[in-house]
Amino acid sequence: MSTPENKIPLLVVTGPTASGKTALGVALAKEYDGEVVSADSMQIYKGLNVATAKPTEEEMEGIPHHLIGIVDIGESFSAADYVKLAKEKISEIRSRGRLPIMVGGTGLYINSLIDNISFDSAETDGSVRRRLTEEAERLGAEEMHRRLAETDPETAESVPTQNIVRVIRALEVYELTGMRFSDYKRANKGSDSDYNVCMIGLGFRDREKLYDRINRRVTVMAENGMTEECRAVYESGGLGTACQAIGYKELIPFFEGKAELEDCLDKIRQSSRRYAKRQLTWFRRDDRICWIYVDELCNLYEIIKNCKKIVAKSKIL
Repeated sequence: MSTPENKIPLLVVTGPTASGKTALGVALAKEYDGEVVSADSMQIYKGLNVATAKPTEEEMEGIPHHLIGIVDIGESFSAADYVKLAKEKISEIRSRGRLPIMVGGTGLYINSLIDNISFDSAETDGSVRRRLTEEAERLGAEEMHRRLAETDPETAESVPTQNIVRVIRALEVYELTGMRFSDYKRANKGSDSDYNVCMIGLGFRDREKLYDRINRRVTVMAENGMTEECRAVYESGGLGTACQAIGYKELIPFFEGKAELEDCLDKIRQSSRRYAKRQLTWFRRDDRICWIYVDELCNLYEIIKNCKKIVAKSKIL
């Protein structure tokens, strides 16, 4: 395979949670002799396998998957860390003559990689970050997110209230540079991408059908041991960034005897639906994504057939 200007061909499969990205990524890897690079900010952590919907060995169907379960659950992990590791894995896959296929719903990770975002250490100040962290502990996540929404509504819309690490980072950049984090990222895009990209998004014309899939998936996850898995992690101690995982934090009241299990599962369903909405808001801004509407097609075979047309038209291969 050859690509224009010697760029690495990269196929991206993205979309909201529960849209079927994992199955499609595996199918396309079989079709194009590829390997999957995960773009999921929670699947990067060890543990919480069910809660973060990590693909099982059976679901992988023998296709190599990278950047899943490689970071200890108590460690922090940033978009800059992801870009570094993802670039390495994509180069390794390409060196084997195979097609790298990025699969996941963390838009920040995907865009940071393909748009060659520069993470300048000059825009970090330990004293500012410590002060903001102390304010977050004193005032709470809601107040910090409200502050972010006032200065940078675009970033606030894509970052959940409880993701205090990203909220603080965005506020820090604003204080240090006077630029909103959304504008800062655009200003720090590299002049050229390292990749010849084809982006495929899985969407739904009828949003309620996506929400139904999310609700059903939470039920299946609970049946497959999510509660027991999260309880074991909860009893083991601190979680660091991984505590933001949907499916874990909503179960804490149950572990503490303050809520019924089914009420907590309903909270997980609600959080997951809200997350899907934020994902779609993020991805809709990117006109490079070619959308396939899952609820308009009969099965995976029809979805793959449409993907093949998109890939052929993109000329990345």
